[in-house]
Amino acid sequence: MKSDSPSNPPSVLLVDDEDQILFSSATLLRRASFRNVTTVSDSREVIPLLARENVGAIVLDLFMPHVSGTDLLVDLCRDFPQIPVIVMTAAHDLETAVDCMKKGAFDYLLKPVENARFISSVTKALEIFTLKKRMALLEQHLFTGRLDHPDAFSSIVGASRKMLAVFQYCEVIAASRQPVLVTGETGTGKELIARAIHQLSGVSGRFVPVNVAGLDDTIFTDTLFGHRRGAFTGANEPRQGLIESAVDGTLFLDEIGDLSESSQVKLLRLLQEQEYYPMGSDVPKKSTARIIASTNRDVRDAVAGKTFRNDLYYRLCGHCVVLPPLRERREDIPLLVEHFLRNASHSLGKRRPSPPPELFSLLSAHAFPGNVRELEAMVFDAVARHSSGVLSLASFRDAIAREGGAVSVTKPEAAEMDSHLLRFSGRLPTLKEADALLLNEAMKRSGGNQGIAASLLGITRSALNKRLRKGG
Repeated sequence: MKSDSPSNPPSVLLVDDEDQILFSSATLLRRASFRNVTTVSDSREVIPLLARENVGAIVLDLFMPHVSGTDLLVDLCRDFPQIPVIVMTAAHDLETAVDCMKKGAFDYLLKPVENARFISSVTKALEIFTLKKRMALLEQHLFTGRLDHPDAFSSIVGASRKMLAVFQYCEVIAASRQPVLVTGETGTGKELIARAIHQLSGVSGRFVPVNVAGLDDTIFTDTLFGHRRGAFTGANEPRQGLIESAVDGTLFLDEIGDLSESSQVKLLRLLQEQEYYPMGSDVPKKSTARIIASTNRDVRDAVAGKTFRNDLYYRLCGHCVVLPPLRERREDIPLLVEHFLRNASHSLGKRRPSPPPELFSLLSAHAFPGNVRELEAMVFDAVARHSSGVLSLASFRDAIAREGGAVSVTKPEAAEMDSHLLRFSGRLPTLKEADALLLNEAMKRSGGNQGIAASLLGITRSALNKRLRKGG
């Protein structure tokens, strides 16, 4: 499988024996921002070219010397079924059109073709090619369970199955120029994932982040698109917008769910046309930046509530990355704690303390509404308080208590617990039996630490002691 990267994007191959048609069609596509267009006037050169170049769509004339378009169509659909073939001919014959579609043509265009119709057909053909290629790569990654570029995710600590799936998906979509929407709760690492995608993409430009939350339309426009001199009062000098700073790179729009409606319209135009207007200018500029957006909101709810444009949502969802909250990947907690212990010790100039075994039981029972960011703050606070010996649990307990001692049980876990209880000795357990079962399991998971066991059960330590004495 030929590499599909920014340095080797899939090209559009135009095959026609008339040089004037090749020139006009190629010029039209390049003006429509198709960066890689190849032309061939001799149909005998097509098959050898496909063996060495990354072609994503073919526009084929039917009537050519040497090898006819009809014969070439059969060979292409047989030997290169992943490449959509658009037949473009002057033959106004329904039978010919039907025959081409039966042979496997993606589309059938009659000359002279309207510009919009031609561009739309080529765009759809490339999208289908890219989608098929991404699906093949994704299946390959998922079945092998491998990462081709693990270094790109070095700033993101996680070895759980869910995080591995996220990493694999990011590797698959990185080379695409389609927008990416990254969703997840606060503190899950959305910007880190965006930076990893940018690094994997291999683009030559910069990664330019901007938080759009709270920006009114004027500030949003000026920040992203810039302004000309005299565009408004006080605009004594022209300003380059961030979209221009991200040329041939990545523009990361954080908290996109809070964008105002008027700003949404401007962003939609940028995504659709790859162009924008600086403030005070009526001459559009072209953008070559890839857009990655993120939000901690449920954008589908915002669309249903008419606060976020439906067309913009689907434009942003060229690819969608959903980051799991920490409570859904608890197996990563020990890795994260170790990582933050090293960072905190280095930052504070202290020796790395040893975490007590009970710490992981305590943390795994916490809901972590602030996710990884909350865990990082806990560890840094504990190391800052630490003086010597084993790390104290006190600061962690205090932090959890401030959050209301939240204990998290996911829906699958709750269903599994219900199932186990209902199968207890083949009958429904009594309250006394269930109470004893929970007490024993909590003490086992906490390593005999009553404070942690009480946290696991969602009760006070004194209440736990009372139950333990009562049960002997």
